This record gives sequence, C-alpha cells and structure tokens, in this order.
Amino acid sequence: AVRVTVEIEGERFDAWCYGSVRRKLVGREQGDMVLLAGTRRPSPAGSARRDAVRHVVGRLEVHLVADIEEGGAVARAGNRVRRLLRQAAERRMSPEDAALFTGLVIGDDARQSPAMITAFRTSGLSHLTAVSGQNVVFLLAAAGPVLRRLRPWPRWVATVALIGWFMSVTRFEPSVLRAGVMAIFASLAFVTGRQARPPRLVGLAVTLLVLVDPMLVWSVGFWLSVGATLGVCVVGPWITVRLPVPAWLAMPVGVTLGAQAGVAIPSALVFGRLPLVSLVANLVAVPVAGFVMLYGIPAGVLAAIVPAPLDAVVLWPAEVGTQWVAQVARVGATLEPSPGWSLFGWVVVAALLAGLVVRHSRQARPGVPS
Repeated sequence: AVRVTVEIEGERFDAWCYGSVRRKLVGREQGDMVLLAGTRRPSPAGSARRDAVRHVVGRLEVHLVADIEEGGAVARAGNRVRRLLRQAAERRMSPEDAALFTGLVIGDDARQSPAMITAFRTSGLSHLTAVSGQNVVFLLAAAGPVLRRLRPWPRWVATVALIGWFMSVTRFEPSVLRAGVMAIFASLAFVTGRQARPPRLVGLAVTLLVLVDPMLVWSVGFWLSVGATLGVCVVGPWITVRLPVPAWLAMPVGVTLGAQAGVAIPSALVFGRLPLVSLVANLVAVPVAGFVMLYGIPAGVLAAIVPAPLDAVVLWPAEVGTQWVAQVARVGATLEPSPGWSLFGWVVVAALLAGLVVRHSRQARPGVPS
C-alpha cells in the first residue's frame, strides 16, 4: 500500500491506495494534479488530533485514478531537483547510503531502513536527517558570493526567492520554515540598518509562523528546531566562554551543549530519553554532515546529468561523508548506555558544568585592593 495526501477543494485527505490505484500513484510528487474518483470520510476519532496538526480533515477511499498532470512551475522545479538527487544517489551509492544522503540534503527520509532510523535516534543524530536551519545557513553561504554582488534591496529579494525555492524543495518542513523566516528577517534587518539579535529573530519568526499556522505548536520538529536554535544562540555562547579549553574546541563543545540543552525537555517528553553519547556523536558527525548538506545539492544535480564515470567522481566526496555520518551513528548507538546510566552521565555533565561556572565566576571577580 502507499499513502498519499490529497487536497480537494482546499481540504486535505489521507488516502491508502492499493492495486492498480497504487501503481498509478507510486512515485508521484508534491503538487501533482490528479483526476480521481473516491469517497471522503471524516478522520477516525483516535487520529483526529494528529491529523489536525497536518491539516488533514479526513480519509479518502480512492476507487479510480483517471489522469495525472504535473503541478505548477514552483512545484515542478522542486520535484525535479528531488528526482535528480535521488537518481544520482541511487545510481552510485548503496540503498542505505542513498537514503541517508537524501535525508541529509533535503530531509527525504522515506527510504531509510528501520535499523538506520534506530541508530540515528539512539545516538542522538536523528536531527541530521530532518532538514533544519543548518541546511538554510549552508544554502545561503553557498549563494553568498553571488548575492553579495547585488545591491541591498535586490539582494534581499533574491534571498527571499532562494529561501522560498528551498522551502519548496524540502516540502515546507517546520524547521525549514523557522530557519527561512529567521533568515528573511535577518536579511531585512541588514538592508534597513537595524540590529538583529538571534533571540529576537527567533521570537519574530515563531510569532509570525504560529499566527499563520497555529497547529505548528503541536509539531515536534518545530519544538526541536526552536529549542535547538535558542540553545545555540543563548546557552552556547554562555558555556563557550566558561570552558577552560582552547577556543577551537570551546566553540563546537559550547554549541553542542547549548543545542542539547535546548532540546532536552521536548526530547525527553517525546522520545523518553536524551542520549548521552550524542555529545560526542554530534561533535564528530555534524561538521561532516554540514559538508554533505552544502556540497550535496549541486553535486547531486550535476552527477545526475553528467555521464559515467564522471558522475562517480562528482558524487564521491558526498558519498564518503554520508558513510562517515552513518558509521558514527552505528558506533554511537552501540556505545549508548542504558537509560539509567545515561541519566547518571547527564548528572555528571551538569555537575562538571556547574563547577566550571563557579570557577569562572571566582576568577572573573575583581580583586579587592589592600
């Protein structure tokens, strides 16, 4: 069976399709236009709340699929990029690596195996396979040399268009919406000469998005995205300046601890635990995953259109990076202790941080002249 979400007269319905209907709908992309016959029913009582978060109002029993057409220009452009990335990865990578590559680059985790999903969750790296603010940052960094050549207002318009296109490619994930709106506000502040502090940008982005779509408050991905961003912006710098280690190490450690602090409560409530091994796993995996995110889209699109064996050469760096991240997740999942020992480890980490804070405060306190 295949599940599709269909929008009919402005309302969204989930449909489980079988047989000939399934064969016609397999591989269809977001935004495609479908002429079909079916029966609409309300959502079951047990899934009404979950459906409401996704703006789904009921179920659709599909009897017949008559005709299928591609969607509008924006949808076609996003779908084409996704298809090219999948084709390039599936042609040159193992099924496991190809599924992880598309997850890292555009958040398409539909083909990941249960074993891979479990390994990433256990090691605290599951956020890497969901498109996040990192992807938006890397996209804007890659486009920076071109954007900087434009005058301020044309640059802002181009930035908004680029972010909108990326939102379409990644199917408007909540974390990308948050990061994209933050980036739009930040670029607007730059153009108008105003100060843009990260916590304020987070507040503006969250307020606007929740006003537009109140159901976002029930999205776990939205909670984790906002929490991690606030942790990195507020807690991360506070920890970084207090760590008695070189600056090159204090920065990534502070950012990692800040992000973990920001997602601690939602992770514990939703997933039941906060992996201890995630502290080291993120330090080792995130830089490489960042490279794959930055390099993956242009390399994947290019690899899909150039002949062999040139496609393998183009995609090789991304393949190696993907395999590295996968191996870190597997090793991390193996090393993650039981929940009791993990909780004890977090208590030890908190105690060490508290000791560092006390020590830093004493050293920073001005002396009293004799």
